[in-house]
Amino acid sequence: MEKLNLTEVSKYVEDNIGIFHSKRISRLDNLKLSKVLKRKNPYLFKAKHVLTSEEIIRGIMDAHISSNEETIFGDWLEGLAIFINNKVYGGRKSGIPNIDLEFDKDNIRYIVNIKSGPNWGNSSQIKKMVLDFNTAARTIRTSGSEIHIVAVNGCCYGQDNNPDKGTYYKYCGQRFWEFISGDPTLYVDIIEPLGHKAKEKNDEFLASYSHMVNKFTREFSIEYCNDKGEILWDRIVKFNSQK
Repeated sequence: MEKLNLTEVSKYVEDNIGIFHSKRISRLDNLKLSKVLKRKNPYLFKAKHVLTSEEIIRGIMDAHISSNEETIFGDWLEGLAIFINNKVYGGRKSGIPNIDLEFDKDNIRYIVNIKSGPNWGNSSQIKKMVLDFNTAARTIRTSGSEIHIVAVNGCCYGQDNNPDKGTYYKYCGQRFWEFISGDPTLYVDIIEPLGHKAKEKNDEFLASYSHMVNKFTREFSIEYCNDKGEILWDRIVKFNSQK
């Protein structure tokens, strides 16, 4: 085990946080109104008494952005966790499908599935994760290794005060970051460097967001409003749901 160098962690964050910002802008720039309109519930907008094109567009875009950002940033945090673990325990991105991190500590091989937060999946998805853990353990054992294998679901934020799930452990927030680094304060220490150039990057994002709101509002008004400016709900429902 090596002692974690927080300066190296800060440098990694500063060098790589731009990837997160560039991906969120790219996903926004590549968004198509027809695709997101197909995926949204038109009845909900009507039930909420939405009256303007811009309200609908902002509702669609904000939901899409929120979902995408969670995924993009979750992937980014996974990379940070692997980087940190590599510095301390020599861990690595696993070559086994659906296992994010492998590392050895005290004669134990840890196989880790990393998620953003604790409430990431339903019962079927959790069962799938357990099956993936079992498959990974069998794969490791076929190499003739006698090492003890422990499966861990690591969550980058949140809490779970009952980490022992029987067939695997679930470490969230402080527990997770300490588990991969040996540092009990790392979960706090990493928050500051995440803000590197955040305002500058967010200003770029807001500019793209504003352009897309204007563009989509214009497209929506042409396609789904009459000459009086009234929303043609029947046309929206048919586009969304007609066979």
